[in-house]
Amino acid sequence: MTIAKPGLRPATPNFSSGPCAKRPGWSPDALKNAALGRSHRAKIGKTKLEQAIELTREVLRVPADYRIGIVPASDTGAVEMALWSLLGERGVDMVAWESFGEGWVTDVVKQLKLADTRTIKAPYGELPDLASLDFDRDVVFTWNGTTSGVRVANADFIPADRKGLTICDATSAAFAQDLDFAKLDVVTFSWQKALGGEGGHGMLILGPRAVARLESYTPAWPLPKIFRLTSNGKLIEGIFKGETINTPSMLCVEDYIDALNWAKSIGGLDALIARADANTKLISDWVAKTPAVEFLAASEDIRSNTSVCLTFADPDVANLDDAGQQAFVKGFVALLETEKVAYDIAGYRDAPPGLRIWCGATVETSDVEALLPWLDWAFETQKASLKAAA
Repeated sequence: MTIAKPGLRPATPNFSSGPCAKRPGWSPDALKNAALGRSHRAKIGKTKLEQAIELTREVLRVPADYRIGIVPASDTGAVEMALWSLLGERGVDMVAWESFGEGWVTDVVKQLKLADTRTIKAPYGELPDLASLDFDRDVVFTWNGTTSGVRVANADFIPADRKGLTICDATSAAFAQDLDFAKLDVVTFSWQKALGGEGGHGMLILGPRAVARLESYTPAWPLPKIFRLTSNGKLIEGIFKGETINTPSMLCVEDYIDALNWAKSIGGLDALIARADANTKLISDWVAKTPAVEFLAASEDIRSNTSVCLTFADPDVANLDDAGQQAFVKGFVALLETEKVAYDIAGYRDAPPGLRIWCGATVETSDVEALLPWLDWAFETQKASLKAAA
């Protein structure tokens, strides 16, 4: 069966899971007040950095006694700072159900080489047994598995009276899902995900229990300068007041401030979550009536509302070997890119072959709606090519 090309294209075809779509209405004019050519340590630069921190606190509803710092090397840098600075005081449970969680396991087991480490894993599309975690130990996990489309439903699995720290990589959850900060001692994310900021900068949020650990425990290994959060046994408070460890891009800082101000203007966190939920519901409704595809996450309560991951259920595709499925996906996404309908929606390279469509708040629901008929067209077109080649 072949179907005609749809007549309507998404106004913005950027459905990449990172860097993600810029906020609606964005243009370079949003950056006209950037402190370019100025020191980030000058009053104007430090004021901009402090503004970014305080807007983050306001939009994300971060508790007043949590520190917020801008750190180098995106979310990866923020997570690495936490792992290398905080772990080792007690045993640690590493939780992984997709590639980035697996990366943190590798860092702790093969690089830090911590002896008392447990790894709790699940395959793509599933969550591990969270009830098996021991919160007398430190626990490291991702809130939203960007490459699997699987998230934790809430923080109910974390006890309030835990003895260990919870270190949460929230990079594709922040600004789209409700993070329970009372249950999280460390939270990290990057600007280029849910708010569509520019890459290269990470955010490190420390709760009081994490600060207490930093000031009472010294790791057995040396820490490079960009990881050091303490001096003479005390937290370097300046890091959390805009005195960054290394030189940030003031152009990127201005862009992040613009995105945060946009978030405030539409109603803050609740509005951001509602927009992501609305986008994901459109895809969910489409999947329900489309036999050719299914969610990678079979259970609805753990499906991401940002990095929505799909697999092909049609037998002609599902019965291909892995290389055949990858080739089908490659052809599928190439069709959409050629038509300037959707960019960068192939599943992550380590995930099962399929699609990954970003549905965060910076994506307009009208663009998701316009995309769906094109997915039908691309599937039938690529399937016809598959049969013709057979």
